[in-house]
Amino acid sequence: MAAAEPEPEPVLPPPPPAPTLQSPDGRLTLTATSLTVLGRTFGLRELERAEVQPVRWLLWYLLGGLGLAIVLIFFLNNWLRTAPTMAGLLVTALMLLYGHRGTNRLRLWRLGLEAAHFALPGDADLWRRLVSETNRRIDHAHDQAAVEAATLLAALAAARTAEAAAALEAAEALPALNPAVPDSLA
Repeated sequence: MAAAEPEPEPVLPPPPPAPTLQSPDGRLTLTATSLTVLGRTFGLRELERAEVQPVRWLLWYLLGGLGLAIVLIFFLNNWLRTAPTMAGLLVTALMLLYGHRGTNRLRLWRLGLEAAHFALPGDADLWRRLVSETNRRIDHAHDQAAVEAATLLAALAAARTAEAAAALEAAEALPALNPAVPDSLA
């Protein structure tokens, strides 16, 4: 009785491609297979993950803080009058606010390569939503690649097994190349 061969698993149709997402200012575009940031395109399979983080501009903080300290010291030493002091305080306070505004740093971790960095303006929550969707699609692309690789490896293993079985049958079918020496001659 021959052993029953296992039935192959049914092949499911691929899900429909995910819709294209784009940031309101057009700086980031996410498709089913790629991510484009400021004109640079990355395949989702070449990315490991993405992250966005708000960054403050330290230089403007330092300039604003030092400017405030200098203006106040000059005013308290009576080296500045009231109107120039108010103008100096206004300018340095604006420097502080400009530094506080900052930007959003997008970091794309690439497999086997250095991370790519981009500065994106605007609300961090919008960028976080786009980056979380990007990470979800990156994970899906890697899972899909793993399934494809497993399928190819299984097919390769099956082909090698069939080839080895055919070679074994062919070897058994051949007559012995070295006939046994009869015991009477030994």
